[in-house]
Amino acid sequence: MDCRAAGHALAHVATLLELHGAPREVVVGVQGASRRVAARGDTPLDAATAAGDASGDAVPVEARTVLAELAAHGHSPWLEGLQEGTPEGLLEMLQLPGLGPARIRALHDGLHVESLQALEAAVEDGRVATLAGFGPRSAERIRSALAERRRAGTPMLWPHAAAVADRLVAAIRGHPGVRQAEVAGAVRRRAATVAEVVVVAAVEGSPGVAADAIAHRLGAGAPGAGGGATRTLRLPDGVRLTLVCVRPSHWGAALWEGTGSEAHVAAVLARAAARGMTLEGDAWVGAEGARLPVADEAALYGAVGLPSIPPELREGTGEVDAGDALAGLVSPADLAGALHCHSHDSDGHATLVELADAARARGLRYLGVSDHSQSNTYAGGLTREAIVRQHEEIDRLNAGWEAAGVDFRLLKGIEADILPCGRLDYDAAFLDRFDFVIGSVHARYGMGARQMTERVLRALDDPHLTVLGHPTGGLLLTREPYALDLEAVAAKAAAVGVALELNADPHRLDLDWRGCRLARAAGAQVSIGPDAHSADGFDHLALGVATARKGWLAPSDVLNTRDADGVLAFA
Repeated sequence: MDCRAAGHALAHVATLLELHGAPREVVVGVQGASRRVAARGDTPLDAATAAGDASGDAVPVEARTVLAELAAHGHSPWLEGLQEGTPEGLLEMLQLPGLGPARIRALHDGLHVESLQALEAAVEDGRVATLAGFGPRSAERIRSALAERRRAGTPMLWPHAAAVADRLVAAIRGHPGVRQAEVAGAVRRRAATVAEVVVVAAVEGSPGVAADAIAHRLGAGAPGAGGGATRTLRLPDGVRLTLVCVRPSHWGAALWEGTGSEAHVAAVLARAAARGMTLEGDAWVGAEGARLPVADEAALYGAVGLPSIPPELREGTGEVDAGDALAGLVSPADLAGALHCHSHDSDGHATLVELADAARARGLRYLGVSDHSQSNTYAGGLTREAIVRQHEEIDRLNAGWEAAGVDFRLLKGIEADILPCGRLDYDAAFLDRFDFVIGSVHARYGMGARQMTERVLRALDDPHLTVLGHPTGGLLLTREPYALDLEAVAAKAAAVGVALELNADPHRLDLDWRGCRLARAAGAQVSIGPDAHSADGFDHLALGVATARKGWLAPSDVLNTRDADGVLAFA
């Protein structure tokens, strides 16, 4: 590593420290060290160079630690831990011009904003304008920055896109002459990221006239490209909208085609063609001209001998020919509990009682508490003493619920770091205290595929491990997955009885649906974990289930469809 790259790493450290609310003198000290190191340009960073640039009382210990690690190893475990301990949504906000770490921290502390979706909601409902240090002008600048991000074509995470789509559908339904309107496209298919919103509307009168009128009402100005009554629009807030207006009789076919995907539509049309049928407007037309009206999507599928395929499955990857393989897929009602959440004992924002109440409100009968382990210092990793206290509190809460006849319990878990050597954080005797253990990689992402795979495979050999957390380590739109032979990991997990996590946090969705297919083929269990850091975090489970369905998982493939005793037996 050269000094310029090391200086950039220190600049990133300063930004993250400011996000975490570090003292101003520490942030300034790291920034100064960053400039001095970067000024050396292409000079290799060695131990002597690092020691020289980290000397002096003005250089904070954080800068010294990172430089020493970079010089010795070419990477910094301390920096990686700091990155992992930073909420993913705050890293997204750093991409907005004019919104630096100090102001992001103020939004986080003052309004509990941790995502672009939450930030936009806080702008729209006026909370940003009334926050100390902001005001109406600042709120408007943030609104403009969000709009510019959309105009630049940056994809949105599914929850953000879904919220935008719901707002647009509500506006379109309010237009005179609109009989019905629904979200289609990638949002309806529950894609992890979404580049544009698609809305299909059934209208009275001329669809083309209605499309132009709706576009004008939405403030899109002159209609964009699109044939017939389809308009591709760029809205004032930067949203890219494809608006499809049709007569009510064309509704079923238009909603199906607008939902896609293109590969799925092509596969269904190919199946129809093999039967001598083509889709013309609102009907299937046979070889002899017979017309079979398509009233809705179910009728469209039924006419070509298919069951109605749910939107989230329509990816053109075999679902049209899957037959009974798609019967009885997992649903939200199948989840008996969840195994991944963080309390305020580590980096969460809720008490154990608040987390339990949120889980119970969503119909869950148990919740596995899994705060971070001791090595994850920047995520508030728990000392042994803190874990003992937490277990005592869990025992008290469980006893109280049992005495009151409440069918709910907390399980004692931990999200233990998988260390670079493949060992789990804490020794075996201490790991025996837990009901279950999630093992996750939280540092040293830059290992090669062979090294990382060996690291994870060694962790799978630990009999304490119950679930491999967010197996590929990626963060959607902000961090690529680390190199890993996922097929080998899934095979080993199946062999030793460890579940692979489908981390349902919308920033992760890791495993993704393709990974779920791979796990299912290997015979490995999947645990759908909300990775909840607050009560609202349990809402992630719905997207997790949709992702599991995209991966063709049945209830028997999902660990947390079992009751608590079943999970403990698996662990």
